[in-house]
Amino acid sequence: MGPNYKWCVVAMLWSIAFFNYADRQAIFSVFPLLQEEMRLSNTQLGLLGASFAWVYGLGAIFAGAIVDRVRRKAAILAGLHVWSLICMATAVSRNFTHLFLFRAAEGLGETFYFPASMSLLSDYHDRTTRSRAMGFHQTSVYVGTIGGGFFAGLIGQHYGWRLSFLVFGAAGIVLGFVLTRWLDEPRRGASERLETGRPLSIGGFLTLAWRTKTVRVLLAAFVCSNFVATVMLSWMPKFLYDRFHLSLAMAGLTATLFLQLASMIGSPAGGWLADRLRRRTPGGRMIVQAIGVLAGAPFVLLCGATQSIPVLIFALIGWGFFKGLYDANIFASVYEVVRPEARGAAAGLMNTAGWLAGGGTAPVVVGYLADLYGLGFAISITAVVYLIAAALLVLGIVRYVKKDVYA
Repeated sequence: MGPNYKWCVVAMLWSIAFFNYADRQAIFSVFPLLQEEMRLSNTQLGLLGASFAWVYGLGAIFAGAIVDRVRRKAAILAGLHVWSLICMATAVSRNFTHLFLFRAAEGLGETFYFPASMSLLSDYHDRTTRSRAMGFHQTSVYVGTIGGGFFAGLIGQHYGWRLSFLVFGAAGIVLGFVLTRWLDEPRRGASERLETGRPLSIGGFLTLAWRTKTVRVLLAAFVCSNFVATVMLSWMPKFLYDRFHLSLAMAGLTATLFLQLASMIGSPAGGWLADRLRRRTPGGRMIVQAIGVLAGAPFVLLCGATQSIPVLIFALIGWGFFKGLYDANIFASVYEVVRPEARGAAAGLMNTAGWLAGGGTAPVVVGYLADLYGLGFAISITAVVYLIAAALLVLGIVRYVKKDVYA
């Protein structure tokens, strides 16, 4: 392997993560079609979004522990095939129960990806390039969200909602077979030249995580951040469809394009800035995250409050850029205080907390508030959750991270 192979790994994982997010985003752009065909309430639509998050979150900690014990390449590619097959199977749904079960099952398939991929990337990229590598990888999330949102809406508008699930699922299966040949498994701890110990049991890791106060702060901040992010993913297309009377395709595109393109700029910028600040202080990556959520809060408020499409686009761009700063360092920050042999479990625990307590509650809470007070109000009020995340990160920077960093 040449010196640039570590960046080729980023590119290969980027392509997998694209489908990871395109597959999960597709359903939100066809919410109006599902609501009309199956006579679903906003609360039921929220439950469809939450079902994925509940299973994804419940499985993540166990997936992380497994990832620390098996070849991560195998976990990544097997997960890709499983969630792609489930994505295709969603097309046979005939009622709310079918949709709920397939969305939940897709969460189980996707739960292995981030623990395995982030652990693998950390063994190709040391602390000098880790945030940049993860920041560039994170752009796949935004492109996948745009692609899933737009093409699902476009296909649904012309051919019905089922075809998009067949297309995305089939493409993921083909990709998995192609990458089997090219993706290699690194030695754990290779990038930092560390000798790794035996993987911890789930109970042992949870005890360690609880004792490491920086981990607790990062977990709580991620819950808050993912709560707000899930609101955008699940409800923004319908918000645009209802308030501004856009078509399904344009609502899906507008809800994702501006925010995600801005995040594509913010995430590499956040990775670059975090790598530089990390040379000066162990809390450098968390500083960038705190800036992201604090500066993003006013834009979240504006998104739900405005009656103007140009103002909404401005707010989505601002929200997206600062969201990217935060996202680039989600796992890089926690890896400052977690050794290589436990990084799969660490990423799994982050996803468990973020998706159960954040993503698993946001669609339902916002759906309930939307039924009572309107969807615009429900979106705007989540700005408060971003402010809570900022306060938690500042606490970690000031009080904990310098004591907890392992080397």
